[in-house]
Amino acid sequence: MKIAAAQLTCTPADVRTNVARAADLAAAARDQGAELVVFPELALTGYELAALAADPGLWTAADDPRLDPLRSAGIATAVNVALPTGGPRPAIATLVHDADGAHVTTYAKQHLYRHEQEVFERGRDDGRFELGGIRFCLGICFDNHFPRLPGRGAVDGCRVHLASSLYGTGDGIHERATVYPGIAREHGLYVVLANHVGPAGPWTGCGRSAVWAPGGALLAEADDRTPSVVTASV
Repeated sequence: MKIAAAQLTCTPADVRTNVARAADLAAAARDQGAELVVFPELALTGYELAALAADPGLWTAADDPRLDPLRSAGIATAVNVALPTGGPRPAIATLVHDADGAHVTTYAKQHLYRHEQEVFERGRDDGRFELGGIRFCLGICFDNHFPRLPGRGAVDGCRVHLASSLYGTGDGIHERATVYPGIAREHGLYVVLANHVGPAGPWTGCGRSAVWAPGGALLAEADDRTPSVVTASV
C-alpha cells in the first residue's frame, strides 16, 4: 500500500477553506497512487486555540457536511480536527474515513501539551483501524513523545503509526528528527508524519512531512516550505 503524508499552510479559523486545500492535496496523493493520506494536527483550523475555545462553530464532527469535499476525494483520509465532545470543550482528534467517505474510526489526543489542557478534553482510548489488510495505530503530536502509545499499537499487531503533528522551526526541527525515526526503530513500525508548513498559530511549521520504515530508515520527506504530499509504500 502507498501512503501519503500531507503538509499545508492553514488559513486561521477557516474550516471551509482548509477543507478545500486538504481536498486538493488528497487528490494529488490519489493521483500519485496513494490509498491513504494523513494531515497535520488541527489541519482544518490551524493551531488557533483562542478561536477554538471561543467558537464551537469551528469544531468538526465526523459527519460534518463541511468535510464532504475531502470525503469525496476518492482516497482514505486521516484528518485532525477540533472534535465536539458533548461538553464545553472539544477534543483534538483524528477522523479516519475510507475512500468511499465512510467513517472508520476517531482517535482523540491523550497527552495534551501545556496550554492545550486549558482548551481541550483529553482522549482516553487508543486509536486503531484496518485498511487493505494493514493494521494502523494513531498518535497526535505530543502523544508521540510517550513511547508506550505506539508500543501498545505494535503489540496489538499494528504495522503503521500515523502521526498528525505540529513542529515549528527551532527546537521543533530537532524533536521531529529524533522522535519519529525513534518510534520506527524501537517498535518496528512504519511511521507517517504529517506536519504544518508556514504560519501555524504562535509557531511557524517546519514542514518536512515524512515516512520512515521499521528500523528508522527515511523513505520519503517533503521540503520545509511547500504545501505538498510525499508518498511511500508500506
